[in-house]
Amino acid sequence: MKAEDVANYLQNNPAFFEAYAQMLSDIVIPHPYGGRTISLSERQMLTLRERVKELEKKLHELVDFAKENDGLQDKLHQFTLGLFNAHDLLSLQNVTLRSLRDIFNVPHAAIHLWKEHPPSVEVLAFADEHARPVCVHHAVPDTAKWFGEVVGPHLRSFAYMPLRADGQTIGMLIIASEDAQRFYPEMGTVFLQRISDIVSAALRQYL
Repeated sequence: MKAEDVANYLQNNPAFFEAYAQMLSDIVIPHPYGGRTISLSERQMLTLRERVKELEKKLHELVDFAKENDGLQDKLHQFTLGLFNAHDLLSLQNVTLRSLRDIFNVPHAAIHLWKEHPPSVEVLAFADEHARPVCVHHAVPDTAKWFGEVVGPHLRSFAYMPLRADGQTIGMLIIASEDAQRFYPEMGTVFLQRISDIVSAALRQYL
């Protein structure tokens, strides 16, 4: 008989433990963290304590995530209010870039509107292809130079946010960093999408 057979039998016949309660109290097994032996009930207590620790760890992680989320929501609110200070298209772009750096601590940010800077075929195709923000480790062709000849070659991670109005792509907002782990393909883009939506909405009155 295999160990799996015994385990299946015990799972399917819980009355066994009632019929042989005394035997269970007599069973001793190796301590998981030492050379001595312990009773089955002690082993169960250790298992329960380990599960409690795991649950406490998950709870702390959830609390930390909630705090981080609240912090991002507050920053997003500040960012939105800041855009109301713009009085024309140029000031809106400047406020957007400055707010990204000051509020979100983004090292580098750039914005191009097709109305002012017609995109290359590659950039336009990339913007039209992605309905949501995209994080990558390599710059889309022709976009690294948006950050200048000095900074552009040293950037190692990018978050691309297509700007849209009436279902059409009107430009691109990019944030970038020299840190390859600041923006990465697997990261969540919910807040990036909100930033993109807010900036797109603010731009409509000037286009």
